[in-house]
Amino acid sequence: MRDITLGQYFPADSIIHRLDPRVKIVSLIAFIVITFCTFNFYALGLVFLTVIAIVIASKVSIKMYLKSLKVIIIIVIITSLLNLFYGVGEPIFEWWIFKVTWAGVFNAIYVCVRILCLILLSSSLTFTTSPTDLTDALERLMKPLSIFHIKVHEIAMMMTIALRFVPTLLEETDKIISAQKARGADMESGNLFKRIKALVPVLIPLFVSAFRRAYDLAVAMECRCYRGGKGRTRMKQLHMATRDYISSMFTLMLIAGVILCNIFL
Repeated sequence: MRDITLGQYFPADSIIHRLDPRVKIVSLIAFIVITFCTFNFYALGLVFLTVIAIVIASKVSIKMYLKSLKVIIIIVIITSLLNLFYGVGEPIFEWWIFKVTWAGVFNAIYVCVRILCLILLSSSLTFTTSPTDLTDALERLMKPLSIFHIKVHEIAMMMTIALRFVPTLLEETDKIISAQKARGADMESGNLFKRIKALVPVLIPLFVSAFRRAYDLAVAMECRCYRGGKGRTRMKQLHMATRDYISSMFTLMLIAGVILCNIFL
């Protein structure tokens, strides 16, 4: 539980922290799309090097990024192993019904690197952007949807609150598990069904705690006269700076570079 870093913000003085949150969200979406549009190792390597540069420029501890990868490393390994057996061509290893080809090896590498890039980029967004800035950026980006009478502010607020409470609920889960173990609960031995059954004393107080926190938050917001986004003013106004335009140009250059690599290499 302590290794899950989703939703945590780490203040630092870096160029990534100072970027406009709207630029970071749009760039993240563009990076996700372009990551799945890499069709050779040149394009994939260009994306991977860009991700490494962003991680270094964020000035967030590498340990935090490694913790974010630790949670999904099993999924990455299983997905990569499965892709090994889905290639066509001359086999380089064959045993019973399993056949490994060079195409399968390339597919496994593609999948592994793509997932790692997506996790690192998503982590860099939450590590370098505060929940308040995320709320403002999401609300500004979704503002055109208000034409269709969609409550943009409420949606952005709910998404940000949910993201913000992920580490809080994980910490609460860790405390409940420690308390149950102190009372003699055994959650690590036995078969799968026994372990699932042992989680019931954890889930019930966790749900109760989550609803209590939600109720307390709602009461606090009402006491502060929160009435949604209508007529609401902002202490911090979002303005595009020179560095934001330069960052947008770098994103466009990356997209162009990946397209050129796919066509000519």
